[in-house]
Amino acid sequence: FSCNLSDLLCSLPGLLYQEYRDKSTREEIETRRLQDSQTDPEETSPSEETPSEAEPTSTAENKAPPQISLLRNSNSRFNLWQDLPEIRSSGVLSILQPEEIKLQEAMFELVTSEASYYKSLNLLVSHFMENERLKKILHPSEAHILFSNVLDVMAVSERFLLDLEQRVEENIVISDVCDIVYQHTVSHFSVYITYVSNQTYQERAYKQLLQDKPAFREVISQLELDPKCKGLSFSSFLILPFQRITRLKLLVQNILKKVEEKSDRECTALDAHKELETVVKACNEGVRKMSRTEQMISIQKKLEFKIKSVPIISHSRWLLKQGELQQMNGPKTSRTLRTKKLFREIYLFLFNDLLVICRQIPGDKYQVFDSAPRGLLRVEELEDQGQSLANVFILRLLENADDREASYMLKASSQSEMKRWMISLAPNRRTKFVSFTSRLVDCPQIQCVHPYVAQQPDELSLELADVLNILDKTDDGWIFGERLHDQERGWFPSSIGEEILNPKIRAQNLKECFRVHKSDDSQRRKLGSRNRQ
Repeated sequence: FSCNLSDLLCSLPGLLYQEYRDKSTREEIETRRLQDSQTDPEETSPSEETPSEAEPTSTAENKAPPQISLLRNSNSRFNLWQDLPEIRSSGVLSILQPEEIKLQEAMFELVTSEASYYKSLNLLVSHFMENERLKKILHPSEAHILFSNVLDVMAVSERFLLDLEQRVEENIVISDVCDIVYQHTVSHFSVYITYVSNQTYQERAYKQLLQDKPAFREVISQLELDPKCKGLSFSSFLILPFQRITRLKLLVQNILKKVEEKSDRECTALDAHKELETVVKACNEGVRKMSRTEQMISIQKKLEFKIKSVPIISHSRWLLKQGELQQMNGPKTSRTLRTKKLFREIYLFLFNDLLVICRQIPGDKYQVFDSAPRGLLRVEELEDQGQSLANVFILRLLENADDREASYMLKASSQSEMKRWMISLAPNRRTKFVSFTSRLVDCPQIQCVHPYVAQQPDELSLELADVLNILDKTDDGWIFGERLHDQERGWFPSSIGEEILNPKIRAQNLKECFRVHKSDDSQRRKLGSRNRQ
């Protein structure tokens, strides 16, 4: 480039990263809507098939969310790699194949989004962390919990961005970026694990400071009102590193979908993706570990054992689901609704390796009267037998606390609650639809159009534009799904998504997913053959 790329990248994302990310994901949703409405996915133009950079459709059927038009009219100078004056004047667009132009756009987005992210991190540090009034209010230990190692994260982002800039300056056509992603992920991105693992402490400290220190609350509110923040909250800046490391993995996936198969660029993309996945998993595990330990200690204190005591706290144990169900009293033939109460309340704590069955007793305590290893649980749905037996299922303990088989007839409050319990209790039980990991040719799919934060351990938090296979659904508005980009499973309300109706688009999504995870598959095959030996 003849211009200075650093100046270009500073002006390019006129948006802070939060806005840039929201714009990208919403445009990705619109592109998928457009593709889904067409009979042939190949009919989309090159720019439409660059999800996060595509211009949204403006048809009556697919109205773009209002944010998109506002963001598109921001002071951003360029949207696409092919819109750069240097690219247009070079004549390179008439030489490159459409597939290569799509790949250039995907790599360019990774670079420009890193510039936008760095800009937002810089604002978090200069505008909030280094504010003199805030420094006087916060004790050093409070500031450390609140901002953690954000300076390290920012230094890593700056170094990463400089290397990306240098690569883009080398040639008008970008050769690759995934080799740089790989090197930085392996050598420097561990700072993200430290930052994200502190998230639970950070959220708690922030809530506590807002509650206990009016001066802190006042300064934060004033800083948020500064035009620099563009109406974004302080907490949206604090969560940036976790959002970025997750998004970076998806940007590499987008590149991987566009590189030529069995090429050097495919190898570097697969390597980068694998390393990023390791970091993202470590980040997730770091967050979960702390909250799980606290939760297990809290549960242990509430349990009183009527049977032989089972030690609850273990470093390898965590809660999957808890809640109240109705247990049928005695054989169903001996009871009617007119006589003694048909059902009585019991309370279940289901862990990843253990089930404990309790009755609630005064003082927010639970008396345990049975238990079983999770691997020895079986469930069976009762066929509809009238209103009194709606949402009833049989839970069998192949070996309970007394070393014998036991059965419980349990009633849930709704169809979705019954299905959620059945899937949690017996995860290997066949769902309505088969997972894509079975290499099924087609499976119902949904894309997320409203973000969702999980409220229960068996639910799945979803980001805009996430695509999931639908494994099961209920009549009262819940879906059990498997997210394509990481195979995480969980429940979520059907209202947050739109089903993908075009079978060609579903097949394309699966094909791309298999390709992204083929290195994982080969690794599993290697491990499997080693185990057999």
